[in-house]
Amino acid sequence: MDKEIAINIQNVKKKYRLGQIGGGTLQGDLQSWWARKRGKEDPNSVVGSNQNIYGQTLMALNGIDLTVYKGEALGIIGKNGAGKSTLLKLLSRVTAPTEGSIDIYGRVTSMLEVGTGFHGEMTGRENVYMNGAILGMTKAEIDEKMDQIIEFSEVGEFIDTPVKRYSSGMYVKLAFSVAAHLDSEIMIMDEVLAVGDMAFQQKCLDKMFDSSRLEGKTILYVSHNMNTIRRLCSRCVVLSKGQVIFDGDVEKAISIYMSNNSNETVFMDYSNYKRPKWLKNDAVRISTANYVDKDSCIFYQNEPINIRILWKNNTDIKQLGVRYEIRTKEGTPLATSINSDVCSCKKDTENELVLKYDLSLLAPGRYFSLFTFFQVDSMGEYLDCDCVRGMDIIIENTEQKTEWYSNRWGNIIIPSASVEIIK
Repeated sequence: MDKEIAINIQNVKKKYRLGQIGGGTLQGDLQSWWARKRGKEDPNSVVGSNQNIYGQTLMALNGIDLTVYKGEALGIIGKNGAGKSTLLKLLSRVTAPTEGSIDIYGRVTSMLEVGTGFHGEMTGRENVYMNGAILGMTKAEIDEKMDQIIEFSEVGEFIDTPVKRYSSGMYVKLAFSVAAHLDSEIMIMDEVLAVGDMAFQQKCLDKMFDSSRLEGKTILYVSHNMNTIRRLCSRCVVLSKGQVIFDGDVEKAISIYMSNNSNETVFMDYSNYKRPKWLKNDAVRISTANYVDKDSCIFYQNEPINIRILWKNNTDIKQLGVRYEIRTKEGTPLATSINSDVCSCKKDTENELVLKYDLSLLAPGRYFSLFTFFQVDSMGEYLDCDCVRGMDIIIENTEQKTEWYSNRWGNIIIPSASVEIIK
């Protein structure tokens, strides 16, 4: 039996014009147009601005063809700027495509960003009624769902408070609860769940899973968290530069996405590296890091990893430590090695060390690393001085063993047990 189509997208393009759209008045726009016509400087432009940007366009989406079937949970992944949010805005009717057609069969609820669809002066309860009315539901139908919405949202104590007083987490909780419980056939979710607490994120994922598998709702879910994509989605699309570069199996889609975002260099220069916002200490600044005597990031199991790091001290440090973290390609912390007392360093000195690590327990796959230098004070407290992303690590297996399924069995291989047979 043929599947029923929920969304049909054909050759959809979305074009945006860069630069200023208008001068604010008809007179100003006419002045600017006439100056450009004569090849003169725009009298309404900011002094020193680049006027050549006028007329340039950005193709946020460049020929999207996509069919989504009823009851399907579709993941949409890609780098920032790939066109994911633009696509969801088109499907939510926030904006219209420049070219192409979009056919949607069913009512749509969407969460594109925190607070979308809510009126700040209205209470949470009033916003629920408003969203239901937009979907074409009667007051009696909304009343029937109200208790479920309030209970799921966990904001019952504040449901009669204007939502302008809600925190971003409370906004998300109520907005998701409304989207999940009102009568709609299609749910569109951008990565807004990242605002909520971990327990509520888990609750939302469970609800979306049940909505798709049990209630037959169609789910479109955008996220940079590959673990949630794996758990929720039965199919995945990878976007790049406004085009679909893959449509199909979730694991293969994630592999393509991660390979496009990988860093396979064996040398890192941190001269212009942007440090994380939480790092307040600049006692140490790592200059470079590289693999010793390697021309690729590929290592075989049982092959040691030797890393050379150069850094500069901006103050005297008596006890300098190094933390080396290994994470899965999705960013999940996996393993850590800590050397608490590597050396002492004088102010304004260039320093160098070589670290040798045994990563033989890692299963074949792709990983990335983090280097953190820290100092240990007189009370034994750790104080992070610098933190940078290191080189990628690709582990390959040279022996003919059983293929390792990291998603099912994990990324660490425990050595085989010693067996004692007792008769």
